[in-house]
Amino acid sequence: MSRAYLDWNATAPLRAEARATMIAAMDAVGNPSSVHAEGRAAKMIVETARAQVAAAVGAMDADIVFTSGATEAAALALAGRDLSGAAVEHDCVGVWTRGDLPVDAEGRVSTPDPASSAIQTANSETGVIQSLPDGLAFTDAVQAVGKVPFAFSWSGAQMAAISGHKFGGPKGVGALILRQGLDLPAQMRGGGQEMGRRAGTENVIAIAGMGAAITAAQADLDTGAMDRVSELRNILEGELRAACPDLILMGEGAPRLPNTMCIAVPGWRGETQVMQMDLAGYAISAGSACSSGKVKASKVIGAMGHDDQTASSTIRVSLGAATTEAEIMGFAAAWSRQYEKFRARAA
Repeated sequence: MSRAYLDWNATAPLRAEARATMIAAMDAVGNPSSVHAEGRAAKMIVETARAQVAAAVGAMDADIVFTSGATEAAALALAGRDLSGAAVEHDCVGVWTRGDLPVDAEGRVSTPDPASSAIQTANSETGVIQSLPDGLAFTDAVQAVGKVPFAFSWSGAQMAAISGHKFGGPKGVGALILRQGLDLPAQMRGGGQEMGRRAGTENVIAIAGMGAAITAAQADLDTGAMDRVSELRNILEGELRAACPDLILMGEGAPRLPNTMCIAVPGWRGETQVMQMDLAGYAISAGSACSSGKVKASKVIGAMGHDDQTASSTIRVSLGAATTEAEIMGFAAAWSRQYEKFRARAA
């Protein structure tokens, strides 16, 4: 049985450019902190990737701090600070913020005090894109990079977190982006790596892959690859709505990521749908990948005002540049067959 991967928001497949760059980086034997030729060669790989990341997100090279991922980047940015946040934030941000910012029925967040708040750029479950206020303390830009235009220089945020595997880089590497002149005390202490902001020998191979991936992702975005993805997403939504007129489409009235569809059929549990689609050959999710395996209602959907039954009946389908119309139509047919069985049982 052939399979279709429709869970790109959880992780994007490794890009060919990233794989080739990582394989080449494996031959760099030196430590980036060493001053000899081998060390300088490893350092050059890191700094090349830093420049690639900076160019893609509209920042200066010195503003990029490489980390083990967005979770560490968020901890570096937010630990010890007293910031407001919303219940729709990813858990890696929510653990550091107060969940006191209001969320409307479409998933949009507002704040009276941007300088003391953290607001995500786009939600991983619903795809809802936020309007970031100027002077915002922090934004989780993980889901935005590579899917929609994002430039740190005009985002209005003082800090932002990104993650390599969300745009086709390797897992286990990310970055914190800092506004020029802003510095933070290191959480990982030891050596003076990352300009004294994150100790520990750099993961040269993963960093190299992240740099190559973000360059390729930005090129795809510039050439309109996500416009085609958006068309496929819209076709899929139309097919599912035709099969189920009562379908709830989360964030329908708000700007959304072009690749993300989040739907609910109250009473048809999300994890059941995920298993049924998996058996049919389609990989989807019932929410953030970090919450997989936990049978509980989505806090994101609950924050938008839906009851527990609806929040427990939500699935997310997220597409990518490699997704085909045949895969979309196949998924729509498989989902519709299972929906008819659910409706018959519920009658």
